[in-house]
Amino acid sequence: MNPQVEKRIGQNIRRLREARGMTQDLLAAKLQLRGCDVTRSAVAKIEVGQRHLYPDEIILIREILDVSFDEIFK
Repeated sequence: MNPQVEKRIGQNIRRLREARGMTQDLLAAKLQLRGCDVTRSAVAKIEVGQRHLYPDEIILIREILDVSFDEIFK
């Protein structure tokens, strides 16, 4: 994936997470409870575009944050 696109997606995830008052730790914990092996450090890297997102992670993040795919990818 294009690094600029990954960075923009990460920024969107951070903005959406913060708008819900959720910490990186809490997002990571919720992902782990749903079977996704993601640490707080991995969430931080996703948010700055330093870690690739897998499709299942995107789906779970969308569900946890209760947002549309458009909000994540815009």
